[in-house]
Amino acid sequence: MINQSLDTQRNLNRVRLTELKQGDEAIICAFEENGRNLLRLRDMGMLTGTSLRLIRFALLGDPIEIKARGYYLSIRKSAADLIWVVKK
Repeated sequence: MINQSLDTQRNLNRVRLTELKQGDEAIICAFEENGRNLLRLRDMGMLTGTSLRLIRFALLGDPIEIKARGYYLSIRKSAADLIWVVKK
């Protein structure tokens, strides 16, 4: 029962990765779709439960630079829109 309420609370607090502001820290909680984009993200270490920090957006907003698992990663905004996170 407690685990279900925690999961519900996390779902209410979740936002897309692109909705974070520079310097925000978050934990990946879900992905929106399966397919090639998801496989690429997983290959880069972006798994559910991974902590990350949004470093910056490019001048025109695309790509987005994040730091996860000790390395910096730039991903397209379209791919970042598929990632749901919970702010720390």
